[in-house]
Amino acid sequence: MQILHSQIIGEGKPLVILHGFMGMGDNWKTMANQFANDGFEVHLVDQRNHGRSFHSDDWNYQLMADDLLGYCDEHELEHIYLMGHSMGGKVAMEFAAIYPDRIIKLVIADIGPKSYPQHHQDILKALSLLDFSKLKSRGAADDVLSDYIKDVGTRQFLLKNLYWKEKGVLALRVNLPVVSEKIEEVGKALSETLVFKGDTLFVRGAKSGYIEDEDEWGIKKQFPKSKIKTVSNAGHWLHAENPDEYYQIVMNFL
Repeated sequence: MQILHSQIIGEGKPLVILHGFMGMGDNWKTMANQFANDGFEVHLVDQRNHGRSFHSDDWNYQLMADDLLGYCDEHELEHIYLMGHSMGGKVAMEFAAIYPDRIIKLVIADIGPKSYPQHHQDILKALSLLDFSKLKSRGAADDVLSDYIKDVGTRQFLLKNLYWKEKGVLALRVNLPVVSEKIEEVGKALSETLVFKGDTLFVRGAKSGYIEDEDEWGIKKQFPKSKIKTVSNAGHWLHAENPDEYYQIVMNFL
């Protein structure tokens, strides 16, 4: 079995953080340092087909949950605090429901167990137009993306996937062909048969819309011991847009 790549920061209680779609563990490094200062050993995991982890033609939530189990076994993490954002939140829900004995507490950032319509087409289209035989700088790549993605923050987030494969040759860390082909997997609902009865916190961004008030009954059905907290002045990237409030809410729960 291939083991996921990670950065491990600090010492103490094990906290595993799962990034969202097109992201990587490094997206959470600033906040990981805060958790480490407050007594956690933070595992910033790159999920399959993302970051520095392995690429695979197979990609779904069940497989990603099993990847996490393999990671925890490899690192001798018997019981963990688990936090996941967006796609990573779906993986975290799946993992907690299938392997409840491994979870101390569960934090889900701005995603619910319901299905979500596909809305990443522009991002995938823009990235597919990056011709690395011609692009010689991040600035040139940004120029290509800007025709499709107007938000500077989103482009900067995506450009973190660029790396120098060899001298003068840029490439993408994310496995673009597979995530594009299997993009419908990202929006799939958590199976209604999956239930986690442990302590769970759902954190939503006030400006996000990913978790609506009417979603609470569905969340409570599958996560009966859950509570929902809202981060003010934040959208879907709540941990980046209002990090202080997000951190305080999560720490209070942990």
